[in-house]
Amino acid sequence: MNTKLIGIALIILGAIMIIWTGFTYTKKEKIIDAGPIQISADRQKTVNWPPYLGGILLIGGIVVVATSKKTA
Repeated sequence: MNTKLIGIALIILGAIMIIWTGFTYTKKEKIIDAGPIQISADRQKTVNWPPYLGGILLIGGIVVVATSKKTA
């Protein structure tokens, strides 16, 4: 696989992770499951990551692109 393409993907992913430091989604969970009676509730779950992780990916992508050999 082309290392320059991997570097560009790392740059894009790193920039996205710096801008958005997480996301929230809704998951339906069963509260009671007693035979024919089922009660469920919507619960919000949050996924967060530290912004420095995006910075590391961004810098790593720049390094990969800068050190990749030119292909003709």
